Amino acid sequence: MILPIEGDEKSGWKPGKPTVFLSTPANEVELMFSPDGRWIAYQSDESGRSEVFVRPFPGPGGKWQISTGGGAWPVWSRTRHELLYVGPDHRVMTASYTIEGDSFKANKPHVWSEQAIQQIGNLRYFDLHPDGQRIAAAVPSGQVEEKLDKVTFIFNFADELRRLAPPSKK
Repeated sequence: MILPIEGDEKSGWKPGKPTVFLSTPANEVELMFSPDGRWIAYQSDESGRSEVFVRPFPGPGGKWQISTGGGAWPVWSRTRHELLYVGPDHRVMTASYTIEGDSFKANKPHVWSEQAIQQIGNLRYFDLHPDGQRIAAAVPSGQVEEKLDKVTFIFNFADELRRLAPPSKK
């Protein structure tokens, strides 16, 4: 569904009339807008397994399958024409793309990182840093050697915060 929001900060925001964006028998979830707002990436089980697709927003238009062999949790890069997602083996995959008019053309996906990431529940479990170079994700225990040689204690945190950023007086 699409819910247009009308108004502004001064007059206030008011919901418009909801409209159907996509209605199929499949489960379409984890929608993500492209940085320019023209495209939506999402995962769908319409083929019998979870795959990543792209459609134009607000539509109408075509549909392009991005993942091959399964995919979930799409994330758009803000720095490159790349769409990342998690493959069935829990590795982050990426597909570069080009846009020609109203057509979306994705190149064959490839592994972005050999390191598998840890799934945590049924929610998105990784995100791409705004620089497009790093991700935030949990790694399965025992797969990364960690050197724990420091401990940081913070005492009187609230007092220190008030000292550094005193509350403004209105």
